[in-house]
Amino acid sequence: MLKVGPNPDGSGSREVTVVPVPSETQLRHLAWIEDNRRKVDRMTEGRIAYVYMPDTAYGGYTNFNRYFYAQVGKEAAIIDERFNAGGNLATDIIEMLSRRLMSMVASRDGGLEQQPQGAIFGPKVMLINEFAGSGGDAMPWYFKRAGVGKLIGKRTWGGLVGRAFAPRLMDGGFVSAPSSAVFNPITGQWEVENIGVAPDIEVELDPELVRQGKDPQLEKAVEVLMAELTKNPLPKPKRPPYPNYHK
Repeated sequence: MLKVGPNPDGSGSREVTVVPVPSETQLRHLAWIEDNRRKVDRMTEGRIAYVYMPDTAYGGYTNFNRYFYAQVGKEAAIIDERFNAGGNLATDIIEMLSRRLMSMVASRDGGLEQQPQGAIFGPKVMLINEFAGSGGDAMPWYFKRAGVGKLIGKRTWGGLVGRAFAPRLMDGGFVSAPSSAVFNPITGQWEVENIGVAPDIEVELDPELVRQGKDPQLEKAVEVLMAELTKNPLPKPKRPPYPNYHK
């Protein structure tokens, strides 16, 4: 029970019953995501976007829509899929990240507009670790195959296999079995199941550094992208003069 009111002497106050949440897990998880986003923003002076995807299902798509499109206009992006619990085969996410600048539109009374809209056209990296699997294996695999950017972190756990749902049993359990697997259509090989996806740049999440408030994998991602932006800065489109058709 809390007493709240407008005056320090308690006059005009009222009592409020506070019901605590049953678990702090989601709040702590959101705090971790937001801390990472702010850290990237601070380290890069707002130049690089940070997007975390906890899975490739409802949570992942919700996060992508919320964080990616809110940061359109930044020069580069870190897609963090560490601890990704899987779900769908997120080829659509890879397509979004693969968009290329096709044209600029000059309006008579406004600024320049990029096409396609809703895209970040600069370099990108994806953070992976050994706790990401299933759809969390597939997404970095697609990211790498599509040539979107580098993978940084640790090899994913290699559980890229699907199972069909089955009716529940009388005791509440169910019986199921693997029902689908993914292979490379070019090589005809099973590339991920029981293997995982290896990073291009391997970085250990050192517990001692984590206790100091650092994130070696995230910091490496920032370092790689900032070096890329220095080496290959994004071109600044130059608006041409309007043509004179009366000459």
